[in-house]
Amino acid sequence: MKFGIFGDIHSNLEGLEAVLEDMQKQKVTHAVCLGDIVGYNANPSECLELVRALGCPIVKGNHDEEASEERDIEHFNPLAYASMKYSREALSDEQKKFLRSIPFQKSVSDFTIVHSTLDGPARWQYVFTAADAEASFTYQRTQACFFGHTHVPHLFVRDTMVHEFFYKRVVLQPDKRYFVNVGSVGQPRDGDWRAAYVIYDSKERTIELRRVPYDLAKAQSKIMSVGLPDRLAERLANAV
Repeated sequence: MKFGIFGDIHSNLEGLEAVLEDMQKQKVTHAVCLGDIVGYNANPSECLELVRALGCPIVKGNHDEEASEERDIEHFNPLAYASMKYSREALSDEQKKFLRSIPFQKSVSDFTIVHSTLDGPARWQYVFTAADAEASFTYQRTQACFFGHTHVPHLFVRDTMVHEFFYKRVVLQPDKRYFVNVGSVGQPRDGDWRAAYVIYDSKERTIELRRVPYDLAKAQSKIMSVGLPDRLAERLANAV
């Protein structure tokens, strides 16, 4: 089986459509979503419905949680506040109910998925270093676990200790475990504006990072046309 594993879509419909089209070209057999479907960009409702139509396994991201709740967001920074207010207004009550129903982590085939960390999936901690990843390996019961949240594709490998790598293609070794960040579809932060996702081939035991160009100008134009801050449009191109 070939799994297309993607997350951090953040309401970027153009990025999501490009990734799904690439999955078809790569003959992916199963889609898997790591959450943060909404937030930041212009099409939260449309992105959510497109993911739901896939009927694929999904785990909840922090933006999915905030958009589906009524908690106070006055303490958010201006960009986060504006984008979350917009997402909440764009989503229907039924869509918010669906977001609330998504689990924080899930087993899929022979691997695990989570948005942030396995040691505290609802605390929304970030994993940037080997030290950060160490706690999740303690709770990892499968050889591979895929996660998102940082928007930076990064691979952590544990044998007798934890090592960290940037990666393009990896062959899984039987005596090692892997904690794999698949990057972001809708708002990359690693200096590459193209949408990112991963193909995991369970037969070949390989993990491949894919980068997919999309209509960036259209996504930026839509952000500004709905009244979201221009900085969110600029960030798509800067990928930081």
